[in-house]
Amino acid sequence: MNNTIKMILGAGFAVAVAFYANSIIGQASHGGFLVLAAVFGAYMAMNIGANDVANNVGPAVGAGALTIGGAIFIASIFEAAGALIAGGDVVGTIKKGIIDPAAFGGDPMLFVYAMSAALLSAALWLNLATWLKAPVSTTHSIVGGVLGGGIAAGGFAIVSWGTMGKIAASWVISPVLGGAIAAIFLYIIKSQILYKEDKLSAAKKIVPVLVSIMAAAFLTYLTLKGLKHVWKDLTHALSFLPQTKKPTFGIAFSLGVIGGVITYFWTKPRVVSRVAGMEGSRADINMLFTIPLIFAAALLSFAHGANDVANAVGPLAAVNDALIHLAISKKASIPLWVMITGGIGISIGLALFGPRLIRTVGSEITELDQMRAFSIMMAAAITVVIASQLGLPVSSTHIAVGAVFGVGFLREWLDSKNMGEKQQKLQEEVAKLHEIKEQLNACTNEDPARKLALIEAHKDQKKKVKKIKKALRENYVKRGMVKKILAAWVITVPAAAMLSAIIFFVLKGLVS
Repeated sequence: MNNTIKMILGAGFAVAVAFYANSIIGQASHGGFLVLAAVFGAYMAMNIGANDVANNVGPAVGAGALTIGGAIFIASIFEAAGALIAGGDVVGTIKKGIIDPAAFGGDPMLFVYAMSAALLSAALWLNLATWLKAPVSTTHSIVGGVLGGGIAAGGFAIVSWGTMGKIAASWVISPVLGGAIAAIFLYIIKSQILYKEDKLSAAKKIVPVLVSIMAAAFLTYLTLKGLKHVWKDLTHALSFLPQTKKPTFGIAFSLGVIGGVITYFWTKPRVVSRVAGMEGSRADINMLFTIPLIFAAALLSFAHGANDVANAVGPLAAVNDALIHLAISKKASIPLWVMITGGIGISIGLALFGPRLIRTVGSEITELDQMRAFSIMMAAAITVVIASQLGLPVSSTHIAVGAVFGVGFLREWLDSKNMGEKQQKLQEEVAKLHEIKEQLNACTNEDPARKLALIEAHKDQKKKVKKIKKALRENYVKRGMVKKILAAWVITVPAAAMLSAIIFFVLKGLVS
């Protein structure tokens, strides 16, 4: 499908949403702004699907556990299901409390301009990031949008800078935690299975344990993040569940442990059965992680749809609420049509434009196989659970991409320690460089021709060593991609904020 057709289909979805918004707003004062915000919300949802969802399925695709088509199919279904089933019926009108609604002076239209500007600016920034093949945080994009629109409407005093400081901290916390946890699990797999003489016997013991830990982590993560909005309904339907307003960490962890134990006893005989027909090669061991990866991609997509759909529909729901009640509320109900816009928009964006970022996360940062991808998916779930319990601000995008970095850098470190063939070649060339340097130091000025030749030889050998080192590093983690992604992370909030401020003044100017 070429880009023109994709753009037409995407525009068709946005137009359909606009027509529906127009049909329900009727002749209400400023009703055109709901139509405009609906278009912006549809555009934002599609950009979330194009950029953010790649983190959920990219590792599985890069490892070969799923094709791009299969990944899009699974993620589209579970993203939409997460948004529609567990996305919630109320959303905070100001994302993460970064600005004070009171600072709008009770003027609902100023608030509408700010939220509309936030939506469009975040969507435009995500669109640009996707085109540049940079996976960025959609949460940070909308935070930047709300920040810029809020400052344009009420000045810098409107901002909660303490909250912004916590968000900035997540730029470091998220990738470091994700990378460290992914590296730990990959090291466990390598040291406890791949480096053992009898790999198959080791796999029989370790793989069921790892899969059960993954199940426990995902159930805990899903309960905390994916089911929090529908927990009351679940507790009414299932009376044996603790009757709390939302799932506590203790409840989520208990359910995770129970699920992990069940998974262990279900997985153990199946792993033993599969191992019986294997030879013990690396490819054989990799195959044992394929099915867990597919489940992980589905569960991450469901949790993402339930938890992050608010990035698309939150400001749209806020605009809808402000225009209907002509007042600014801290909480706004999410009409069904708004939630459908978010859920379906994410799936459409993923299907039409997602492959670009899926390939980036899956294969263009570091080479992945099932074991490495498994470690990344584990890190994605476990990091969110740990951060939630400790109250640390994290970004799911930064966690997942940081986990990819962690896996790549661990491979580089282990291979340098184990002296692989390429590392051996590097050591030989470094030894030659030292030898030439010693000859140069020993050479006297009485033989200028020889000294000049050694100087040239030293320069050439130094370049050769540098080239081999660079090639080795790029083989593990593409440094250029790392720099580009880190730069995109740092400028996401300010870029979205500046765009939002400009759009705010344009929208305000259209009506004045």
